[in-house]
Amino acid sequence: MLNRIKSIFAALDSAPDSDEVKAVAGQGFGKRELAACALMVEAAAQDGTIDAKEEAVIRSIAERSFGLKAEEVDLLMAEAAKAQDKANHLIRFTRAIKDEFDEDERIELIEMLWEVAYADGILHDYEANLLRRVGGLIYVSDRARGEARKRVLARLGIAP
Repeated sequence: MLNRIKSIFAALDSAPDSDEVKAVAGQGFGKRELAACALMVEAAAQDGTIDAKEEAVIRSIAERSFGLKAEEVDLLMAEAAKAQDKANHLIRFTRAIKDEFDEDERIELIEMLWEVAYADGILHDYEANLLRRVGGLIYVSDRARGEARKRVLARLGIAP
């Protein structure tokens, strides 16, 4: 029991510059991109599977938002999926976002997550819950999160 508690605190205290982040830092992206992509992978996985539409949306966002080439996106997604799979909580990723992104960039990240959540045209309860939790952890207000959702819905042509 004590070891489990120690491991939880050790994970919470681990810096976002983990080995995974250091391994990809020389590839044209760093902890900002890795943390954002890991959260997008987490959002895609909330409904049980990451389908081709969700993966395509994540790829498109990574290329557009981070200015990455296709092969860089492949590496980023592989590292993000690995990091997300090993993580048992969001704090590692949200801490990197909170520390590295300014307010406008954090709101933009919420828009990215909404795009991934709506990639299949359906918002699942787990996806909505994740967006609510991430918004709180990266200090994006409910109002800003709601406005970001409306912008994404309008852009995707989905009725609210």
